[in-house]
Amino acid sequence: MTSLFALFMVVGSAAPKLLGAQVAVEPMASIGWSSQHVFFIGIIELTCTLLFVVPRTALLGAVLLTGLLGGALASHWRVDSPLFSHTLFSIYLGAFMWCSLWLRDATIRKLLPLKR
Repeated sequence: MTSLFALFMVVGSAAPKLLGAQVAVEPMASIGWSSQHVFFIGIIELTCTLLFVVPRTALLGAVLLTGLLGGALASHWRVDSPLFSHTLFSIYLGAFMWCSLWLRDATIRKLLPLKR
């Protein structure tokens, strides 16, 4: 799960922003982000994802990515993007990320146990 999440974040989200691809610039502009900020947002995504992938810094990466995903949710909410496909996508992605961290880290499982 961690690999799938990291692959999506790096290849599907950060790389197009870092390369200035129209597939990243146009959607960002539609939610109110100017093209001058797209590269920096890509750097933040890549850095946080790398922190998440490294076991020693995974919790920090997850917390920072949660903040990033919250910002994405707020940006979509502000411009009335479609709810289930755009606005809540950050929630889906964040839940997938935290589930992958929970599965790979025993400390997280102790902190957040499943009750029967």
